[in-house]
Amino acid sequence: MRRVVITGAGCLSPLGEDWAAMRSAFQEGRSAVRAMPEWQGIGGLNCYSGAPMSFDPKAHFKRRALRSMGRVAALAVRSAEVALESAQVASDDPILTSGRTGVAYGSATGSPDALLEFVSTFLREDAVQLKATSYLRSMSHTAAVNIGVFFGLTGRVLTTSSACTASSQAIGFAYEQIKHGTQDIMLAGGADELTVAHSAVFDTLMATSRRNDAPQTTPRPFDTDRDGLVVGEGAGTLVLEALEHAESRGAPILAEIVGFATNADGAHITQPDPVMQAACIQQALNDADLRPDQIGFVSAHGTATERGDISETQATFNVLGSVPISSMKGHIGHTLGACGVLEAWSAVMMMNEGWFAPTLNLESVDPACAPLEYVTGNGHDATTNYVMSNNFAFGGINTSLIFARYA
Repeated sequence: MRRVVITGAGCLSPLGEDWAAMRSAFQEGRSAVRAMPEWQGIGGLNCYSGAPMSFDPKAHFKRRALRSMGRVAALAVRSAEVALESAQVASDDPILTSGRTGVAYGSATGSPDALLEFVSTFLREDAVQLKATSYLRSMSHTAAVNIGVFFGLTGRVLTTSSACTASSQAIGFAYEQIKHGTQDIMLAGGADELTVAHSAVFDTLMATSRRNDAPQTTPRPFDTDRDGLVVGEGAGTLVLEALEHAESRGAPILAEIVGFATNADGAHITQPDPVMQAACIQQALNDADLRPDQIGFVSAHGTATERGDISETQATFNVLGSVPISSMKGHIGHTLGACGVLEAWSAVMMMNEGWFAPTLNLESVDPACAPLEYVTGNGHDATTNYVMSNNFAFGGINTSLIFARYA
């Protein structure tokens, strides 16, 4: 079995497009959540808040490249560009077209705007709105294949469309490809754009926040006064590489991936199961051959929904005990297919710096949540060699990733 390391990262979030911007916002307690006035005229919608990005695909990509890209694919490709640059892999490096470099990438959906072109065909009984690229922009694997085409990748393409675990599953599956020797490098991550349709999905389940007049105070993971999630957008790509391959080319190494697990509750579409979540966490520990007390920090899924927060914290406590934990979603909202990679990357960067960001807006921990060490205030200073990042999605899909400090 080969060791797998992270040699590059490109992460675009509502708080910025590099670690310096993210860390600054974490330290200053700044939220990316804001009012979305353009949503207020939609009848029956309860949440008018979101965490958008300012990235303009047309300002970065040529028109020809954008023909098959909706916004979600453009975000994904741009994050992959940044990741390869940071990994010191040139766009014309023969490793990209060798068949030994692949992509594992996910999103909740393709671009909803492209789906509307199909809907219009049925509602109007007129295909005038349908374009030759409508399907290419709307398909669930649009991000993965656009990355592959843009960089000429000829290795394996793994697509994960599993909502909140899309990018964490992608990272785990990419890790397994390299670990077992089928690929030398994998671009792994996920992306999702912000649209009212994404927010409305959770709105119909009564899972979104109603704090429209004070968007900076929500979401509130683990807090007694939480009232639901807020949707954001973003994209993240990690360059995963076999250790010996990275060393042979003198690549920078951010961290090592040492554990991964994914399983399913097999019980309910939307209600999480703490027993199976705990099983997933334990399986990741087994894969890493680590004891529970070796995990120094947990990046939580922490959506600020009652069922989700309580189930996750119980599962974490039952396996790891009272470990330091925080959720990034108070700062950037729920970025859906991008949340796993953005949160894992943040956990790695914080591990390397010895400082862990607090959960924004967490003022009073819900007593129904398990007695964990919830990071609040100015954050948590600590030196640890291992961090865990967990995500849990609709359908009862659970993921757990463990990263090690690389020496």
